Amino acid sequence: MTGQNGKIVLLTGASQGIGAVTARALIDAGFTVILHHRGGPGDLERAEAVVRDVPADRYGLLAADFQHNEAVEDLWQAAVDWRGHVDVVVLNAATMVSVGGIDDGEDDWVNAWETQYQINVQAPARLMRGAVRHFRTRGGGVLITISSWVAQQGVTNPAMIAYAASKGAVRAAAQSVARGYARDNILSHIIAPGIVRTKMSEDFAALQGGEEKVTKSLAMGEWVPPSEIASLVTFLARGKSKHLSGATLDVNGATYVR
Repeated sequence: MTGQNGKIVLLTGASQGIGAVTARALIDAGFTVILHHRGGPGDLERAEAVVRDVPADRYGLLAADFQHNEAVEDLWQAAVDWRGHVDVVVLNAATMVSVGGIDDGEDDWVNAWETQYQINVQAPARLMRGAVRHFRTRGGGVLITISSWVAQQGVTNPAMIAYAASKGAVRAAAQSVARGYARDNILSHIIAPGIVRTKMSEDFAALQGGEEKVTKSLAMGEWVPPSEIASLVTFLARGKSKHLSGATLDVNGATYVR
């Protein structure tokens, strides 16, 4: 079995959180998945655990540290070389720096902006570029970008200003791809999750006064399960909803409604 209609998916940040759950959902749906992980301590082991019972021909494992542009370029080339093509790219990998707001020191401010711009914007934008060029040679493809609801509404914690800006930037890049390459049959979708049950969100909640306080602020009184994001990614990856291209799909349990 080579995947959903032979489709190969490159999924970044696949060793934990939303990425790990999404990897399994895609594989269970019949796709063949290239799982990207950062390559730091324990990352390979976590990625291997995601696919422990999956036949070896249904997945690949690739490491790349998004702090380095050369590693991002190498990741893309390795992904294409693995089976000769990529049909779907899911840009999920991101980082959140908890210190570096307006009232923080200069070093923290610079680190927050530079680190989150590199990992959350520059790296996925490079993969978008590679994907668009590749998709045009194949008659189309699907790009799915995981942004955040902070890209639309900002953040209440001023320490997170750079994170919000980075998520807004990657959303704008994905929207530009949608508009610029629609006639090439390149579909670009944006998913904007609210508070998802991941370590990143748990760290965010700690900065906001604790999980109980954050939960009380949610319309449904509960966090989004990663499986709901995974299901949406799997649906979009099939490429059956062409006219959703360019849309930002909010997943936040009606807490933020546009």
